Amino acid sequence: MERPFETITAEFEGTVGRLTLNRPKKLNPLSTETLMEIAAAARWFDEQRGLKVVIVSGAGTTFSAGADVSGFGNDSGNNGLSARESADTGREMAEAVERMRAVTIAAVRGHCIGGGLVLAAACDLRIAADDTYFSVPEVDIGIPLAWGGIPRLVREIGPAMTRELVLTCRPFSAAEAKNLGLLNRVVPADEVMDEAEALAAELATKSSLTLEVTKRHVNAVLETMSGTVRNLADADSLVAALHDPESREVGAAYLARVRKS
Repeated sequence: MERPFETITAEFEGTVGRLTLNRPKKLNPLSTETLMEIAAAARWFDEQRGLKVVIVSGAGTTFSAGADVSGFGNDSGNNGLSARESADTGREMAEAVERMRAVTIAAVRGHCIGGGLVLAAACDLRIAADDTYFSVPEVDIGIPLAWGGIPRLVREIGPAMTRELVLTCRPFSAAEAKNLGLLNRVVPADEVMDEAEALAAELATKSSLTLEVTKRHVNAVLETMSGTVRNLADADSLVAALHDPESREVGAAYLARVRKS
């Protein structure tokens, strides 16, 4: 069964579902519309009572190039939402994915940038290609890492490395991500989806009750370690950065360098 969307695909067969970012020519950017659709898909998957596992991936060669920055600094193209409401859609997306009853597996390859990394971190398990390129460029863009990205990274890789990767914006490899504890498995690029499908099939043999209880137990412990309640303020910080002159100057310089490269 499939539910139609504009920028993603959401479907399931039996006990396994698949959520795919579906703008491969643009490297699967996370626009406001896409974020809203991911959250809606997560809620739709929750309505499918027999579903046990959902694989989250990107169409084409890339997981996600991150937030769609084309609309930064203006309120156009935000589906009729205010600037703050639009800024908050990323948090709503990540929380919807994290709250799903089904176990989620992020199948990551190509680029996994900024908001794309937040989406992957919101999933329960993560498999990446050995040539995956990870980066958190938000500070270089002149905005804070929002959408609950900070507490999710802190709980997965610790505060010291979260500070380093977010503040320096340096890229890091799948091997480093695995060593930091961000990834469960690293496999050759052409085996990522096969590995995710095999893991999904293995999990689907287990009872829905024990899968859901275990997932909720782990998430409850994580919430006490690095709570996500404070993420409600992320949208305010993001909107403030989008109207801060120095932040916008830094962001414009970064985007100009990216366009030239």
